[in-house]
Amino acid sequence: MYYNHNSLIFLNGKMVKANESVTDLYSQTLHYGYGVFEGIRAYKTESGTQVFKAEAHYERLKKSCELVKIPFNWSVSELVEATYQVLKANNLSDAYVRPLVFCSPNMSLTRPNEVSVMICAWEWGAYLGDKQLRLTLSSYCRPHPRSLHVEAKVCGHYVNSILATTEAKDNGYDEALLLDCDGYLAEGPGANLFFEKDGILYTPKLGNILPGITRATVLELADKFGFEVQQGSYTPEDLWEADSAFYCGTAAEIIGIESVDEITFRKDWNNSLGKQLQEAYSKLVRETTKVSRQ
Repeated sequence: MYYNHNSLIFLNGKMVKANESVTDLYSQTLHYGYGVFEGIRAYKTESGTQVFKAEAHYERLKKSCELVKIPFNWSVSELVEATYQVLKANNLSDAYVRPLVFCSPNMSLTRPNEVSVMICAWEWGAYLGDKQLRLTLSSYCRPHPRSLHVEAKVCGHYVNSILATTEAKDNGYDEALLLDCDGYLAEGPGANLFFEKDGILYTPKLGNILPGITRATVLELADKFGFEVQQGSYTPEDLWEADSAFYCGTAAEIIGIESVDEITFRKDWNNSLGKQLQEAYSKLVRETTKVSRQ
């Protein structure tokens, strides 16, 4: 699904075959989840393949490493260039890109001695599909921000996401919605939350959630359109009384939410602010730029 015998990845400065690449079974990343990653999308445009907000993603990758004390020895520009190399080598235009920084063997609970960087890519549609989602409030909450750096995109953090998604699907829902440790709305397992009420957009404030790059883009688009957006601490009751809601993330893009625990939103998705933002986002990521990489 993700690669075949012809697929090439970037690994520590070289292009190598994915099915011939190996990693050490004693890696700290494998044993402890001590690694960081990013999710990036490339889109086909009239001026060629364009990676959306590549620099912002690699800046966040760098920041994630800094927060959890993983050495980061690559420049953002080097990794952006390597991303385009991977896409070209695999003849990909519309693709999902996964950079991963992983650690060398180390069974102690200390910072790694050496690290590696890998970049791979594959064709992948919208992660959560294109139909409105049926959500359920998860029995799992997001980790307390004093227990780890929630703003870092760390491999091990996503065990929480896997548990929440698995629980939701086992109970017949499309996806989960997690609260923070104080019982306020946080985010989805892999996407940020927005909801609309009386013409105003609301979204959980930073501090207990991942600062999503798509979330930031939605805020930029909302400002462009003159939509009022409030960031704060909101309860599930606030959401149940909303007119509409949506998730946003690089993998999911922007996807409408139909209901939460069988409580359906009153506004038709096609008439919502979220729908306008969804269309604007789809257009934005496919806009041509002045510089076309070959």
